Amino acid sequence: MVLQRQIDEIAFMSKKPTPEQITLLNQGTAETKTLMDALAVDFNILLKNALNTNSLQIDNTLGITRRMLHSAIAINNQIGFGCFDNLCSHSSDTIRGIAAYLLALQQLSLSDKLRKIKLLADDSHFGVREWAWIAIRPAIIESLDESFLLLEPWIYEPSIRVRRFAVEITRPRGVWCAHIPRLKDEPQIGLPLLDPLKGVPQKYLQDSVANWLNDASKHQPDWVESTCDRWLLESPTLETARICKHARRTMNKINV
Repeated sequence: MVLQRQIDEIAFMSKKPTPEQITLLNQGTAETKTLMDALAVDFNILLKNALNTNSLQIDNTLGITRRMLHSAIAINNQIGFGCFDNLCSHSSDTIRGIAAYLLALQQLSLSDKLRKIKLLADDSHFGVREWAWIAIRPAIIESLDESFLLLEPWIYEPSIRVRRFAVEITRPRGVWCAHIPRLKDEPQIGLPLLDPLKGVPQKYLQDSVANWLNDASKHQPDWVESTCDRWLLESPTLETARICKHARRTMNKINV
């Protein structure tokens, strides 16, 4: 209910797509630009156009996250995982997002899931990148220690999108996702991912690292405080200062 309310609030502030835009979205020939675009998609028409079948029926009254999941389940049951590569290269960002959920349904090792999700983690569309980590996150939670070992090399990837994915998918709380109770108690196990990014120059990555720490500060404020103090000593740069300032924002509000 909280997630749906947040979606509705964001959608209210977004511009409603025109009928012409909705037609292109349903054809799968245009990408969404706002959440209102995504909510306007008729999943039954889009899936018919993308997969050339009338057999996939989705309840368009469901919330967007459930529509993505139900679409993946229907594809998995009626078509199978064999269409995954084609979905990943589709012109519709919604279809590429559904591909992430289709992957999440498979009985694959965590290593294989992460290997296959990397293309979507590096997608040019912001929405696909979000769906990618949201879809795979339950598998991360189930095998947290293995996840950190597998994701650590990702933070040295050339693509800042892939590097951000590794941070976003392991956030202790997040907004659009289930929380990770263990990270609320033991945020220090995330340091192998966070430490190398403490002075990263890209704002896109800075925000992600700061948000991770801000999540942790709601349960372990002393740890976040000491981590920021250490980072500022080890990396006395404007970039690190910005990360730490945003990481401490919840604690600063409490202390006002």
